[in-house]
Amino acid sequence: MRLSLKQIEVFRAIMLAGSISGAAKMLFVSQPAVSRLISYTEQSLGLVLFERIKGKLYPTPEAHLLFDEVNLLFEKVERIQNLTDDLVHNRLGQLRIACSPNLGLNLIPHSFMSFRKKFPSIRLILNTMVPGMLEKAIISKQSEIGIAYLLEPHPMLETKVLFHNDLVVALPNGHPKADAESLHLEDLVEENVIGYGEDLPIGRLIQMAFNEHGIDILPNVEVRQIHVACAMVQAGAGIAIVDHASICGPTWGDVNFVPLTPQLRAPISLLHLSHEPLSRIAQEYCKLISDFNLRNLPDN
Repeated sequence: MRLSLKQIEVFRAIMLAGSISGAAKMLFVSQPAVSRLISYTEQSLGLVLFERIKGKLYPTPEAHLLFDEVNLLFEKVERIQNLTDDLVHNRLGQLRIACSPNLGLNLIPHSFMSFRKKFPSIRLILNTMVPGMLEKAIISKQSEIGIAYLLEPHPMLETKVLFHNDLVVALPNGHPKADAESLHLEDLVEENVIGYGEDLPIGRLIQMAFNEHGIDILPNVEVRQIHVACAMVQAGAGIAIVDHASICGPTWGDVNFVPLTPQLRAPISLLHLSHEPLSRIAQEYCKLISDFNLRNLPDN
């Protein structure tokens, strides 16, 4: 005969309580119910588990051997219950996130700070990478979610725009146009422009805008990252078109930021695999970052 989980539970309760009445209290059942079940168990097994000596219940040596194994089983069950509880309340696990390098300077650190206040036990792992590599990281499951500047959706990824993220012009202090209320793309024609490669989303966006307005600008310096462009402006190497999310990060001393007309935006998107469900932790982070207000980030 095989022991049922109920029989094991009753046997363990008797061993722990030392009596039928104590086991009944532990299990919130009647004494006769406990007595009947343990008697049936002994008869079915053909094994004496308890003996009464002078009115007191004593476990047999066989019962002690069985109890050692039963305790191991209940320890495993308790670990499963604790693990389930931790997973339900997001007290266990880790979240791997990939983001564009510039977003790792301000938006993501502030979102991490807010997330850890709510879920202090969760381990957060951040990798910064360019959009093409970021997409590959999510598809290969090296990261569960990504946050990046992206223009073209990938067929394997679900994309949600988090922020529209206005572009502005970065100029060094003392530049004749540094105090302008706004600058048109045509105002940049005679400037030393710091640009980006067209393999980058922001580079393609800016070049498309130049093409639409019939403007031919060949950057005299080309960089891969927006915060590097800001550093170039800070050093006096020229001017650059940058985005609001990036300039919210470090304080760029000696750099002015002027609105751009017509308005251009570099959308910041949330990405994850479209054909697989997100973990509970990832869902919580997505909810948090979706409610984030880009305008509330520290600004220059």
